[in-house]
Amino acid sequence: MPKILFIHGPNLGRLGKRKPEIYGYETLAEITEKVEKAVKAKGCSLLAFQSNSEGDLIDFLEANLDAESAIVNPGALMMAGWSLYDALEAFPAPWVEVHLSNVWSREPFRHSSILSPLAKGVVAGFGTLGYLMAVQALIEEEPKT
Repeated sequence: MPKILFIHGPNLGRLGKRKPEIYGYETLAEITEKVEKAVKAKGCSLLAFQSNSEGDLIDFLEANLDAESAIVNPGALMMAGWSLYDALEAFPAPWVEVHLSNVWSREPFRHSSILSPLAKGVVAGFGTLGYLMAVQALIEEEPKT
């Protein structure tokens, strides 16, 4: 069964509580359940992970290099996570960067992601629907040859 990684960076463990007017009212557990259901319906499995530590995210990626693809919400690491950049650059499968809010409609320091050029695509501003959009894009993606 193809495995999709579902990776969340710093502060995303507090979804539903932290700035719900921006990030929504669903918890990470609720979001993961919704995404897992969509992934299973497509015949895949989901392996979810969240950490406030960049090193833990890298360890998780390195331990799962056999995954078919990944959905990554790096949080603020999108702006300065150079170690995460190196790990994602070495990740052999396609991945999608997802942000719950439209980062380009927010503070100027959020307008640039060092990770986006590595991603298959970027989804931002659609709340939790963005994760489901990423699932669809990854599952319909042609396999690498």
